[in-house]
Amino acid sequence: MGVLIGKIIYSDKLLSFFSLSFSFLFLQSRTDRSLRLYQVMTSYMELNDTLQMLPPPPGSFIDREELIQHVGEFALSQGYVVTIKQSKKDKVVVLGCDRGGVYRNRRKPVDESSGELARKRKTGSRLTNCPFELVGKKEDGLWVLTVKNGSHNHEALKDISEHPSARRFTEKEVMLIKEMTEAGLKPRQILKRLRQSNPELLSTPKHVYNVKAKLRQGNLTVRRLKTLRPQASVEGNSQPSTTNEPSWRKRYPPRVPNLIGGRFVDSQSSISIDVINPATQQVVSQVPLTTAEEFKAAVFAAKRAFPSWRNTPVTTRQRIMFKLQELIRRDVEKIALNITTEQGKALKDAYNDVDRGLEVVEHACGMATLQMGDFASNISNGIDSYSIREPLGVCAGISPHNFPAMIPLWMIPIAVTCGNTFILKPSEKAPGACMLLSELAMEAGLPNGVLNMVHGTNDIVNAICDDENIKAVSFVGSDAAGRYVHERASASGKRIQANIGAKNFAVVMPDANVDATLNALVAAGFGAAGQRCTAVSTVIFVGRSKLWEDKLVERAKALKVNAGTEPDADVGPVICKPVKERICKLIQAGVDDGARLVLDGRQIVVPQFELGNFIGPSVLFDVTEDMEIYKEGVSGPVLLCMQANSLDEAINIINRNKYGVGASIFTASGAAARKFQAEIESGQVGINVAVPAPLPFVSFTGSKGSFAGDLNFYGKAGVHFYTQIKTVTQQWKDFLNGDGASAEFPSQDLLGLTPTMQPPDFPSNDTVSLGLNSRDFSNGDGASLGLNDGEFSSSDGESLPEKHSKDVIPNSGDGISPTVSPSNGLNWTLNF
Repeated sequence: MGVLIGKIIYSDKLLSFFSLSFSFLFLQSRTDRSLRLYQVMTSYMELNDTLQMLPPPPGSFIDREELIQHVGEFALSQGYVVTIKQSKKDKVVVLGCDRGGVYRNRRKPVDESSGELARKRKTGSRLTNCPFELVGKKEDGLWVLTVKNGSHNHEALKDISEHPSARRFTEKEVMLIKEMTEAGLKPRQILKRLRQSNPELLSTPKHVYNVKAKLRQGNLTVRRLKTLRPQASVEGNSQPSTTNEPSWRKRYPPRVPNLIGGRFVDSQSSISIDVINPATQQVVSQVPLTTAEEFKAAVFAAKRAFPSWRNTPVTTRQRIMFKLQELIRRDVEKIALNITTEQGKALKDAYNDVDRGLEVVEHACGMATLQMGDFASNISNGIDSYSIREPLGVCAGISPHNFPAMIPLWMIPIAVTCGNTFILKPSEKAPGACMLLSELAMEAGLPNGVLNMVHGTNDIVNAICDDENIKAVSFVGSDAAGRYVHERASASGKRIQANIGAKNFAVVMPDANVDATLNALVAAGFGAAGQRCTAVSTVIFVGRSKLWEDKLVERAKALKVNAGTEPDADVGPVICKPVKERICKLIQAGVDDGARLVLDGRQIVVPQFELGNFIGPSVLFDVTEDMEIYKEGVSGPVLLCMQANSLDEAINIINRNKYGVGASIFTASGAAARKFQAEIESGQVGINVAVPAPLPFVSFTGSKGSFAGDLNFYGKAGVHFYTQIKTVTQQWKDFLNGDGASAEFPSQDLLGLTPTMQPPDFPSNDTVSLGLNSRDFSNGDGASLGLNDGEFSSSDGESLPEKHSKDVIPNSGDGISPTVSPSNGLNWTLNF
């Protein structure tokens, strides 16, 4: 939390101290940081025997609370306690020393000649007016700490328990004092019982009396200074979510906070968007429109955390992913229920949402091997070359509403396990699952600032695309929004991967298994209310479609439309009323264009959920390529049925469409399946599989108008997207000179490659000599290769015909010579 920004000019002793403790400034959690900072300070002080009373290093902080926390922890380790002298909450805070240096003495001076004895000063009199002063100001969205006066006029507290604040009771202890007082216990008895649970309690009976006096006045306020009692052990960043409910969830409706620098903070924005339960129209929560300053703070936190996180061993990052997948399994019911409540899909679809994302977390647990580079040994004499993959820096993700858990889990595990820090913008329509996952990520041990979360709409998207500190952007969403993000992010030099417009096809051959095919089509077309990028929206029947029509409609009618929380629900509501209205208009446009609506789900009413955004399964036959409903992505429980006379015609229909996520064929013919696989222009191909989405070890491959960018999500391509390659060429050897061994590197021909012209022949002391313009190649072993003689001869008695010498181009006389000759007896050079 305490990042050093800018130049710090201190004494030599202070600089040596910071060189000792700098590595502790980017630690996993606030509690962890406090403990380790306290330990390193203590060790330093033990070496120097005396407390240094150093001022905290200047720097920039995410907010006022973080600045105060940093100063308090540092001051504690130096033997003094800070207090707030002046504060304007949103502008400035002035901090001073809580242990002054001048005794308060308002008595008149005593004339010593009068013989009057001066009254003895109490040993407990408080010292005041220490000149030490720090100022924190808010500048460009961040709080900047400066040292106005870093000196003290008193000695350090060698034992922090000497300070009166160390004897204050906690809020829980105050309530216990109240209960025991009402039960008739005396102060000493109360103190004895309190020490049973807190043996380090330093309070005296007098302090209990003072608390009892405040209780009689009805004052239950307790001032707590966390920095005065650093914890002795660290178990994790937070308590399990099952026992420690976040404060933002206690409001109704809860206002979703931002996650910035490891803390969930409420946005200062006065504008919020209601998150609506699509089945009941009740407000589930509110999403703030994050301010520009808060977004800058999130980027700052991610940028600050990156140097430490990238240097964290990959095995440590993997362990956090192992812990994260364990926590997701523990809370899967809570996450799935939240998805159903906010997004509307049936609970079984919500569980699948989480499970598919969980697969990517498990995949990230093997990052040590996924991120490995290549190695080429001895590419020249004593020279090796290898490549390594390094993280990019700060990355960002923009996720949609249709998969509130799966899509963020496509991005976060791969990005952070590769060593990047990450900023996520969840969908404003369904942010709850992302909040739950971020809480679990912090509980798993993800350091502060590695994962950040901001909420909003267009302004935040633009800020992500434009911010120069963000190196890569992942996007999943609609066609128009995706192309806008791709264009804007690319213009600012960012990497971009975007899964956008989707339309998936299924080709049904006459020999397909009827029951298996119908079950697959119904599940892929109407599951999750058709609101998924892999949903089958168009079926092409090769041959007569009438044989399939009645059975398809019968299976679709059997699906139960209900609120997603109901156990018998197969199809839940769509996300919001505008989406429902758009789907209904597209269905009507299809009817107006000549399609046959054989099953209409627009007028369905669900008992007890009459206000819900429900659309029942709908099926249209005789759809053609010129219809509006075919050209547009429906994203609803609507199945379009077309007819083709042959497999070639069906393939041409699919290839003419601008989208290319997935295409499947249902057949019993291996020849037909092989032809389809080879000729279809689609990123994912299914054979007797309706939804051919791959598992995480194979990338999610969209194509044509369904993907914008170069590298796809997860799998090997996902690792490549979140890393950049670096090649290293090295030579470790002793170079000899006239005086003996030398470790100096060669000045020009480290690789043995020089651009200078060389004579036709060079003698060599090495085992091989190569000269293309010489009559032969000779070496100390007696092997020779004659290029211009009648044959190639060798000491082994083998020869090659003269015609092979035509492959060697003679000197053209223009100064360019394809000569390869030894350079220095150690390396070979290539001259053109």
